[in-house]
Amino acid sequence: MTVEATAKSLSLAELLGAFSYALDLTEGQTPGHSIRACWIGMHIGAEVGLSDQELWELYYTLLLKDLGCSSNASRINELYLTDDLAFKRNFKKLDSGVTSALNFVFAHTGLKVDLAKRFHALSNIFVNSKSIIRELTEVRNNHGADIARQLRFPASVSKGIQFLDEHWDGSGHPLGAGGDDIPLSSRIALLAQIIDIFYTNGDRVSAHQEALNRSGTWFDPRLVSAFMRVAKKVDFWRGLCSSDVDQKVQGLEPDLNPICVDEEYLDTIAAIFGRIVDQKSPYTNGHSERVCHYTDLIAKYLGMDSAQRRRLRRGALLHDVGKLGVSNQILDKPGKLDEDEWRLMREHALHTQTILSRISVLDKIAGAAGAHHERLDGKGYPHGVDGTEISLETRIITVAAFFDALIADRPHRKAMPVAKALDIIESEVGSGIDARVFVALQAVIGPLETFHERFDVGTGHVAQRDQALQAS
Repeated sequence: MTVEATAKSLSLAELLGAFSYALDLTEGQTPGHSIRACWIGMHIGAEVGLSDQELWELYYTLLLKDLGCSSNASRINELYLTDDLAFKRNFKKLDSGVTSALNFVFAHTGLKVDLAKRFHALSNIFVNSKSIIRELTEVRNNHGADIARQLRFPASVSKGIQFLDEHWDGSGHPLGAGGDDIPLSSRIALLAQIIDIFYTNGDRVSAHQEALNRSGTWFDPRLVSAFMRVAKKVDFWRGLCSSDVDQKVQGLEPDLNPICVDEEYLDTIAAIFGRIVDQKSPYTNGHSERVCHYTDLIAKYLGMDSAQRRRLRRGALLHDVGKLGVSNQILDKPGKLDEDEWRLMREHALHTQTILSRISVLDKIAGAAGAHHERLDGKGYPHGVDGTEISLETRIITVAAFFDALIADRPHRKAMPVAKALDIIESEVGSGIDARVFVALQAVIGPLETFHERFDVGTGHVAQRDQALQAS
C-alpha cells in the first residue's frame, strides 16, 4: 500500500492494531503487548467455540482493552509519587498474595521524595488501599468503555473493556463482579494479557504456571483449561513470537466488517487518540485539539488545499501521541527536568513517528508530526535536521504547538498572555521558527481582545462557532 492510500483502503484491524502500540506505551508494556494478547485471546475464544460475531467482539475487546490507560496516569503519580509506567508494568506481574502487594507498595512509592512525603503517601495507601485501587480501575475502565462507544463499537465491546479487571472469584475491581456475571470477553482478555506478560518477561513455563496459579481466583477455570489445550499446539507459540505477528493477528479478524473505515471515521479516530494523549496530564487538557485548530487556520491562510489540510489536521491531533510513553513524573514535574528526564522527554517525538509510520494512510504525515521539535538551525530533536529537511507541514505544527504550550498552564509556570507568547515565538524566527508561518499565526489569531473568546484555553476546548472553519 502506498503512502497515498485512502482511508477506504485501510482495514479497521490494521488501523487499531497500529494504534494499540500507543496504548502499550502508557501501560509500560513491551511493544506489541495488545497484539500478542489478541493472538492469545482469539485462540482461546476459538477453542471454547465462540461464534464469528462473538469472536469479532472479542477481537476488538482485546486490541482496545487499554483504551482508558492514560486517564489514571496522573493520579497514580499523585498518590504513589512514582513513575506511572513502571508502576503499571510491575503491578500486572504481581501475584495475589498480601506479601507481594506490600513489597510492591514499598518498592514503588515515593522513592525520589523526602522521608516525610514518602511516609505520608505510604500511610494514605495502607489506610485507603481498597478504595484507591477501586478508584484507579474504575476511572481507567469506565473511560476505556466510553472511548469504545465513541469509536462506534457495540455495547458488548464497551462492556468487555469495562469489566477487564474483575476476577472470577469476585475479588477484582471496581465492581467486585464474579463468575458468569463478568462478560466472557473480559475473562478471556484478562487471562490473555497476563499470559503475554509472564511469557514476555519469562517463558512458556512461567505463563503456564501463572495461569494455573490463578485458576479459580482471577481466572475462569474453563478458560485456563482451554489455554492449556491451545498451548500444546506448536503453531500457537510459533505465531506468538513471529516477526509478522501483526499481520497474523490482522488475519484473525472475522470477516464481518460492521464498521466502515472512511475519511470521516479516520478523522474521528485521530481526534479520539489525540484526547487520549492529552488526558495523561492535567496540564495538556485540550492541547492536541487546539494545536489542530491553529494548524488548520495557518494552513488555510497559506493556501493549502482541503486534502492537504485534512492530512495536516490529523498530524496535528496526533503529534504528541508519543507522550503516552513518558512518565507523569516527568510530564507533571513542577521544576526543571534533569538530564535523564529531558532525554526521556525528547524520546516522545520519535515514538510519535514510529507509531504513525505503522499506519499506511498516515505514513506521509508521520514524519511531519514526529519532527515538530526540530529547528531550522539544526538544534532540535529527535534527528537534529536543519531547515533544508523540515517540511512546511512540520513548520506549521511546530508553531501551533509552541504557541499553545506558551498560552496554557504548565507544571512550572502559569499561562502566558498572548502578546508575550507572540514575542517569544518571534524571537525564534529564522533560527527555530519559519517566518512565513509566524506571520500566518499572527494573522489568524485575530485581535488579541477577542482571542480568548474564540479559543477557550481555560477549558481545553475550541469555541463551537470556530469549529466550522476546520471543515471549510
